[in-house]
Amino acid sequence: MNHDDHAHEAEQRALLITGTVGVGKTSAADLLGDLLADAGLPHAIMDLDRLCQAWPAPHDDPFNSGLLLRNLRALSANYLDAGVRHLVLAGVAENRADRDHYQAAIGMPLTVCRLTADLPVVHSRLRRRHEADSDLKSLPWHLERAGRLDQILVEAGVADFTIDTTHVPLAAVASAVLKAAGWT
Repeated sequence: MNHDDHAHEAEQRALLITGTVGVGKTSAADLLGDLLADAGLPHAIMDLDRLCQAWPAPHDDPFNSGLLLRNLRALSANYLDAGVRHLVLAGVAENRADRDHYQAAIGMPLTVCRLTADLPVVHSRLRRRHEADSDLKSLPWHLERAGRLDQILVEAGVADFTIDTTHVPLAAVASAVLKAAGWT
């Protein structure tokens, strides 16, 4: 490899925005994409939930994690081949193994940001989202999952840094994530 190849590789960065359901992962990632575009940085935003959205899920893999990782591997390679240098993932890493699997799939080091918010605020966001989507049927599951997943994430401790979104506008959250990740 020549010097230019090493410099080119050094520019590649990956960030996972994780957190419980309703905390604002996808919204923050989308706004982070706007900030990266404004800065002229080639990037791709991937909502990990979308990469495993297939029915039915295998009995032994209810969240379709295997499909998610296969799609993440393929999409990351395609984006990087197309010149993308910053990958922003929005999804859940419940443990160190999840983080390691994501990192292996994208083929580069992964920085992890965990978004947090007070549970009543998360519940309010979930109610608004489910009402707007006319999806009241799955709301009880998401309300219960929010607290349980938050506890799982606290215990797992896989994040490199944490941003509290409780009373912070999403644009400010995206800016804080970008700064904390060292991408500014």
